[in-house]
Amino acid sequence: MIAKAELHCHLEGSIPPALARELALRNGLELPPGLMGEDGFYVWKDFLSFLAAYDLVCTTLRSARDFGDVLYSYLAGAAREGAVYVEMFCSPERPAALGIAYGAWLEALAEAIDRARRDFGIEGRIIIICIRHLGPERALAMARAMVAEPHRYVVGFGMGGDEARFTPLDFAPAYRLAHEAGFGCTVHAGEVMGPESVWAAIRDLPVTRIGHGVRSAEDPALVTELARRGIVLEVCPGSNVALGLYPDRASHPLHRLIDAGVRVTLNSDDPPFFHTTLGTEYELAGLDEAALKRIARTAIEASFADAATRRRLLGEMEP
Repeated sequence: MIAKAELHCHLEGSIPPALARELALRNGLELPPGLMGEDGFYVWKDFLSFLAAYDLVCTTLRSARDFGDVLYSYLAGAAREGAVYVEMFCSPERPAALGIAYGAWLEALAEAIDRARRDFGIEGRIIIICIRHLGPERALAMARAMVAEPHRYVVGFGMGGDEARFTPLDFAPAYRLAHEAGFGCTVHAGEVMGPESVWAAIRDLPVTRIGHGVRSAEDPALVTELARRGIVLEVCPGSNVALGLYPDRASHPLHRLIDAGVRVTLNSDDPPFFHTTLGTEYELAGLDEAALKRIARTAIEASFADAATRRRLLGEMEP
């Protein structure tokens, strides 16, 4: 089995139906019939129903322990598919809305990472993400909190949410603060919005990675620039197909980006919602074993883990 690594997965989006049922039962909640299919994935038919399903699943989270159990569950499943390293996107917005202190939330996540390492040998790290449509002031406050209360497993800063709202430049103060404090930086761009969103991100933010970024393939000059600068794309083909960006995997620009010299990684995004897993992404990428090993090594090289951890993981991977 090829050793794998993942850089783009959302904590709340990783909750499998079996765990959602368990959390609902624990917290005295009832999930509506029809939310979960018999195949172990969620049921939705369009973008709005996807968002509705996502929000319903998120309501099962009530305590710091719940968030930790989600992270442990994901790391356990990824390890069974050969993952040796995972960076998880974690937003403090939801725990804060539940009245969970930032430190208590982080400690629950850290305990899950430690437990997964003991049980499965997998390394986990956390990327704190702000939510774009909540605005730059909230993002700056989040970056300040992250910098003021550093944690050994918090290695990066990122941004998800509605790509059509605000501009990357609006978030430059938050990103500058995180970057100057030594955190790695990534941002969702070039998914819903086109190449111009990626140009703006690499021009105005100190990012070394782009979440998704696949619409870059529509602009040859941008593809050349990404390759020249070595910026890594966190590509999620299953997610892109499920949300209708491309009709099928054969139409996806993954291979074109690789052929143009762009550094890419393979990721699952919100796996139980998109009928995928990290292992499935590697299996259905249409690449040979050597190419998949290069992608896994790229993920470790582009990770925000400390240099010693990167060296160790790369040393343990087959060349």
